[in-house]
Amino acid sequence: MSGFVESLRLWFSPEQVREEGDTPDYRFSLANERTFLAWIRTALALVGGGFAVDQFLPDLRWGMRVTLALVLLATGALCSLRAVNHWVRCEQAMRRGVDLPVSRFPAALSLAVGVVALVMVVVVLVGWEGR
Repeated sequence: MSGFVESLRLWFSPEQVREEGDTPDYRFSLANERTFLAWIRTALALVGGGFAVDQFLPDLRWGMRVTLALVLLATGALCSLRAVNHWVRCEQAMRRGVDLPVSRFPAALSLAVGVVALVMVVVVLVGWEGR
């Protein structure tokens, strides 16, 4: 648990990350930052999609609408948290001169988005109110 708490602390004090190891080529740090921003854009799109499903599909059954919206919103929240965690872990790895960390999150995110997309295909084919 202390590793997780340490990681959380580093999210809000990036100057501590700089104290560790050697400074990498700035291009790698900038690439790491661009990757972080891409994850944040993805999180924002998921959150926006969640709100769109909830607000703009009033004819969709309440349970289906709320479920899809909550899945998208939760996935967006997880994606934003994962973005900062991944940024810190990659920055540390580059400074230590070790391999970049691996993650199953991209696969999980892809599966979640794919499942929501398939559910939406079924909803469109079946109709909004199961007609």
